[in-house]
Amino acid sequence: MMNRFWMATALAALMATPAVSETFRWASTTDPQTMDPHAVSSTPVLGFLNNVYEGLVRRGRDMSIEPALATAWEPLPEGAGWRFTLREGVTFHDGAAFTAEDVRFSYERAASEQSDVRSWFAPVTDLVVVDEYTIDILTRSPQPIFPDSIANWMIMDSGWAEANGAAGVARDAENFATLNANGTGAFRLVSRQPDLETILEPFEGWWGEVEHNITRAIFTPIQNDATAVAALLSGEIDMINPVPVQDADRIDAGDGVLVLRGIETRVIMLGFAHDHETLQNGAPNPFRDVQVRGAVAQAVNVDAILQTIMRGSAEPASQLVPPSARGFSTAQDTRPVLDPDAARAALAEAGYPDGFEFTLSCTNDRYINDEAVCQAIVGMLAQVGLRATLEAGPVSNYWPELRAGNFDMYLLGWSPGTFDAEHPLRFLVHTAGESLGTWNFGGYSNPRIDALLPMIQSEIDEDARQAMLDEAAAIVQDDMVYVPLYVEPLLWGVRNGVTLTQRPDNFFILRWVSVD
Repeated sequence: MMNRFWMATALAALMATPAVSETFRWASTTDPQTMDPHAVSSTPVLGFLNNVYEGLVRRGRDMSIEPALATAWEPLPEGAGWRFTLREGVTFHDGAAFTAEDVRFSYERAASEQSDVRSWFAPVTDLVVVDEYTIDILTRSPQPIFPDSIANWMIMDSGWAEANGAAGVARDAENFATLNANGTGAFRLVSRQPDLETILEPFEGWWGEVEHNITRAIFTPIQNDATAVAALLSGEIDMINPVPVQDADRIDAGDGVLVLRGIETRVIMLGFAHDHETLQNGAPNPFRDVQVRGAVAQAVNVDAILQTIMRGSAEPASQLVPPSARGFSTAQDTRPVLDPDAARAALAEAGYPDGFEFTLSCTNDRYINDEAVCQAIVGMLAQVGLRATLEAGPVSNYWPELRAGNFDMYLLGWSPGTFDAEHPLRFLVHTAGESLGTWNFGGYSNPRIDALLPMIQSEIDEDARQAMLDEAAAIVQDDMVYVPLYVEPLLWGVRNGVTLTQRPDNFFILRWVSVD
C-alpha cells in the first residue's frame, strides 16, 4: 500500500557523503506546545519530537514502517498481540541505558488518563517484559496494523522522568518534561524558549547511521507570513514551512530559493457541537439537527476557497482521510453539492427560516491560511442566514478551549497517523471515552460506529475490512458528523544548498538534512 505515498526531495547539491558541518535554521508558524511526547497528539509536537525521541518503529522517507528501538516484531500466536525485540546498546541523551523497563514505563505513561495518545493503546490489555530486550504487547483481538499505529509512540527514560517529577503526563499543566527532553533520537534538546526559539544539537551517542551534516539546528516560530518570506529570501532562515500560498510562485521565480510542493495527508474540516444543549450565546443548539449541519455543507463554496485563498494548491475532500490513505472509500467519494437555495430550505424545514447566530472557532497559526478560510466561510454562511461570529486565536489556546466545550462550530485539520481510514474513526468519531474518541470534541455518538471500530481494527481480510470502512464512511457522511473541506497542500520554502525530504505527513526530519 505504501507505494501510493510519495516524497519530494530538494537537491541543490548532490552529496555522496555529508559535507562540511553547518548550522541549520528553520521556521514554522506553529511552535510545539510541549516537549512532552505523550501530552499533545498534534503534528507540530509529534513531528518536532521525532527528532529527539524515538519509538519502537518509525517511518522512513517513503512512509514505510522500519526498525527503530525495536529491531524486529512479529504477531503472537492466535492474534494475542505482538512481540518486539529491542535494540541493544542504545543510550538516552543523558547516558542512561535503554531497556525493556523504559518501554513498560512509557506504555503506562502513554496509556494513562491524561495522555493525549492513549487511544493508540485502546486494544491493549497489557505489556509484558519477557526479558531485558524483549517485550510482548498483548491485545484483546488480532491487531494487524498495530505496528503502524505506534510509529509516533516515543519512549522515555523511566529513571529520568521519575527523578525529575515527570512520571505523569502534563497535558493541561506543566512538569519537567514540558520544557526538557531526554530521548534516544539523533538530536538532543539544548535549550527551549517557548514561542521564541528551540535549539537542538546532534547526539554523538546515537545508534543510527548519520546522514546529515548539521552541528546545530535552530527552530524559530514566525507567525507573520511576510516576515517568514523575508527571512527565507535574505538567507536568515534556511527553510520555512509553510510557504504562504500567495507567495509561492514569487519565491519559486526568485534566485537562491525553491518551493517544494505536495499534498499533505491532512483533511481540513468543520466540526460541530453535537451534544451541547445550547450555543455559546445561550440559545438552543441547532447543530444537533442533521438538517442544519447539512445546510452548512451546502452553503460553503469549497471550490471558491481553493481557487481564491488556496490558489489552486489544495484538493477538495469528501471524507475524513484523503484518497491516498489506506481504506479510503471509493464508494463514498462524493461531497455535498453547493446549493444555497437548498441550504435555506433545509434551515426553514428545521425550524430556522431566519437562520440564527453562533460562534465559529478557528486557529490563526496552525493551518495554511486558516483564519482567511474561516473568514470566507463566515461570509458564505451569512448568505443562507447563518450569522457566525468568528473567534480566531493561537493553537496554544485553541485545543484547551475545544476540550472545555467552548465552541459551537470549529475548524479542524486531521492527518491519520497510521495513514489508514480507521484512524479518524478512532479519534474523531467514536463515542468519547477514556481511550477512544479523544478528539471527538463535539460529543458525536453512534452505536454502530462504536461496534464497527473494533471489528475494523481486528479484521485481517482486506475486502471484509474495506466493506466495514465503507459502511462507516457512509454513516459519517449521512449524519454529517463533520464537513470535510479540502486536503491541505504542502508548501515548503528551501534555500539552495539544502538537501531534505518532504514527507506527506508534514513531519520534518532533521537527520535527513544536509547544508552546503
